[in-house]
Amino acid sequence: MEIISYVGGSAAVRAGRFSFPKIELPRVEIKRFYPALALKKIGSFLWLLPLFAVAALIPFGANKALELMESRANPLSLKNEAVDEMAFLRESMSKFALSSGEAIDDDGNIAGAASSSLIQQKVTYKKHKVQAGETVGGIARKFGLKNISTIIAANGIQNVRQVYSGQTLVIPSCDGLKIQVKSGNTIQGISAKYGAAVEDILDANDLDSLELAVGQELFIPGAKLDRETLRRAMGETWAVPLKTKWRLTSKCGWRGDPFTGVKQFHPGLDMACPTGTPIYAALGGKVLQGGFSRIYGNYVIIDHGNGFQTLYGHMSKRISSTGDYVQQGQKIGLVGSTGYSTGPHLHWTVYKNGKVVDPLTLIK
Repeated sequence: MEIISYVGGSAAVRAGRFSFPKIELPRVEIKRFYPALALKKIGSFLWLLPLFAVAALIPFGANKALELMESRANPLSLKNEAVDEMAFLRESMSKFALSSGEAIDDDGNIAGAASSSLIQQKVTYKKHKVQAGETVGGIARKFGLKNISTIIAANGIQNVRQVYSGQTLVIPSCDGLKIQVKSGNTIQGISAKYGAAVEDILDANDLDSLELAVGQELFIPGAKLDRETLRRAMGETWAVPLKTKWRLTSKCGWRGDPFTGVKQFHPGLDMACPTGTPIYAALGGKVLQGGFSRIYGNYVIIDHGNGFQTLYGHMSKRISSTGDYVQQGQKIGLVGSTGYSTGPHLHWTVYKNGKVVDPLTLIK
C-alpha cells in the first residue's frame, strides 16, 4: 500500500517524487576573551584624549578656558582678576617718599620749602659742619633755602652723595649762584640770562655801579643750575641693573595685561633674560623693603635719596635685605619668574617724589 503525505496538494509530492532541500542554520563562532588584547586595542585610541579634553572646555566658555590656562601659567592662580600694579606701588613707595633726604624736583626745588626772601642787602655766608645723617637738601631747608643748587654751586660739589659727616659747607643767606665775570659780560646781560633783576644783583653784591671787571665774583640771587649740571651733581647717572644681554619685552606705559588683556598702566620696564641672572642696584642707596607680593613675587625696594626709589621684581632670590646699604652696581638678587609673571624677567620701576619715571629716560 503506497502512503502519500499531503503537503500543499502538489502531485509531485503526492507521488513521492519530491524531496525538500537541505536547510543549514548559520554557524555561530564563539571566541575566547583575552584581556591583554583588549587593553592593547584601547590603548591605540589614547591619543584622542587631548582632543576630547580641549573639546570639554568649549561648554565652559572663553572666560573659563582663560581661567584654567592662567591657573597653569601663573603659580599664584590669579585667574581673571585684573591686577592693579599701581595700587601696590602707591602703597609701598609712599611709605618711603621722604625717608632719606628731601623730595627735589628736576630744577632743584625742595618740596615744601618756603621761598627764601631776597633781602635787598649784601649776601652773607655761614659755615656748617655736616652731621651724621644730614643731607644737602635737609641742610638747605634748615637754612631757609628753597633750591639745592645754592649749596651745590657755593661749595663746588660734584656729587651730593659724596658729602660726608664732618665736612664743612659754606651756606649763602639766600638762594642763588655765585659766578665769575667773563670778558664781555654786563649786568644787563647777566640779568637777562639768569632772570634776576638788575637791582637785586646790585643789592646782593653791594654794588654802586653797573661797571664789571673780568674775574670779579658776583652772586646772582634766585639763579639755579641747569638741569643737566644739577643731575650730575645729584649723582643721578644711572646704571642698567642687568650687565648681561637682555630683551625688552614691555616698556613703561599703557599695555594689555599679559593674562587678561585688560588695558592698564605698566609702571616700569620688563627685561627678559634667563633665570638666575644677577640683578644689580641701578644707583646706590638703602634697601627699605624686601619681601614677596602676589604681583611682583620676590622684590626689593631701594631708596636713593632726593625723592628717588627703585623696585626690582619677580626675583628668583633676594640677596639684599631690608636695612642694607648698597652701592651702585652691587648685586641685590637674581632674575626669576615669581609672582604675576609669564616667564623669567626683571621688572624695574623708578619712582621720584611719588611718581613713576620711565627708566629708559635715565639710562639712555
